[in-house]
Amino acid sequence: MTVTKRKIALVGVGSVGMGCAYSILNQGLTDELALIDVAGDKADGEARDLMDGVTFAPENCKVYHGDYSDCKDAQMVVITAGVAQKPGQTRLELVGVNSKIMRTIVKDVMASGFDGNLVIVSNPVDVLTYVAWEESGLPKNRVIGTGTSLDSTRLRMQLSNKTGVDPHDISAYIVGEHGDSEQPLWSQATIGGKPLMDWIADGDEGVIKKEDLEDIRKNVRDAAYYIIDRKKMTNWGIGLSTARVVRAILEDEHAILPVSAYFNGEYGLNDIFTGIPTIVGENGVERIVEMHITDEEKAGLHKSAAELKEVLDSVRNN
Repeated sequence: MTVTKRKIALVGVGSVGMGCAYSILNQGLTDELALIDVAGDKADGEARDLMDGVTFAPENCKVYHGDYSDCKDAQMVVITAGVAQKPGQTRLELVGVNSKIMRTIVKDVMASGFDGNLVIVSNPVDVLTYVAWEESGLPKNRVIGTGTSLDSTRLRMQLSNKTGVDPHDISAYIVGEHGDSEQPLWSQATIGGKPLMDWIADGDEGVIKKEDLEDIRKNVRDAAYYIIDRKKMTNWGIGLSTARVVRAILEDEHAILPVSAYFNGEYGLNDIFTGIPTIVGENGVERIVEMHITDEEKAGLHKSAAELKEVLDSVRNN
């Protein structure tokens, strides 16, 4: 089967799906974008609305209402479909209904003859990435969840707000679940190349102290709850985060991104998908980057993975 380079099929045209579609189009990442949804009229309307603005996008692109047959030659299928998180609801509480939706979608995608990369955005993303991999039969490196990409950029923004340093000059990662059990890697964070813990130890301009870190962690963890409470959804941040993962794959960047990847012994974990800094390129996950994290950070990652495994086991048993 011949894959059409820079062709994306996007399944799900709700608020998250359209946040992804808009970000992908606006960054000129694709030549062909097929929108697929059980609500066909909405998908058609969204496609026509996006096409009205194509002349203002950096690259020409064909956007249209498609169906699962359009996945056959796509280089990538992005799945955002599922029940949305409601105010006060955790991502893991979505797992029952969304795992059934994911299995149905992936069956239809694979029935088309699809043989590209699957990018999973639907929540709970770590569990659903595993479900999608299991259902698809694709190599584990070609099934990727957006993982903690959004959480990590939220962490960078929190550190930027605290220090006044441009977030582009800050490197910081959240690992584990895209959710309440996520773990920040303080030991690996750098600001302008200088380790965060050195900034704290040196008292650089007194802008950040060790006692600030817990508040920053909570702000990152609870960011989605804050936004959903006010606008009933999140879509722009995850749309831009998804576009970043899409770019790394389509342009074979070998970029290091905190995506949901399959663990095969890394950090002492096995048979789980969860967020971790990973080298991402044309073939999906090239490898997980193993960092010298602290014992406390490793314990947090393991605790998060254990919670995800418990949820995953409940889904698989049902």
